[in-house]
Amino acid sequence: MTEPRDHPFVTAVKPLVDAMGGELMDPALARPDDVVLSWEGQDLLAVRLPQLSDSLDRILAALERRYGVPLSQLDRKTKQDVVRILEARGAFSVRHGVETVAGALGVSRFTVYNYLNRENPGKNNQA
Repeated sequence: MTEPRDHPFVTAVKPLVDAMGGELMDPALARPDDVVLSWEGQDLLAVRLPQLSDSLDRILAALERRYGVPLSQLDRKTKQDVVRILEARGAFSVRHGVETVAGALGVSRFTVYNYLNRENPGKNNQA
């Protein structure tokens, strides 16, 4: 039988787990909050997902790689685009998300809130 780490399913999901900052492990070592993945009725592997705050750091690092420079060196328009991407990824639902993003962009929290409000001008006026 194929070792689990050599299984085609593991090979297929590994890039996704890596991109999320997760950890693959033996299902016998899974904690209640881990995700156990099965193949043909047999538990094949478990995935331990990162804490949300770790995910935000990973997303910021990926954006820096995408743009090729520290986020603080981006122009204003591109920083606004980054905030839009981060909002879509849920970055601001993480505790201290705005502060973390502001620090990475080299702007104030107020500026990040302004970028968010610019995207959703009527959002704060809804009941």
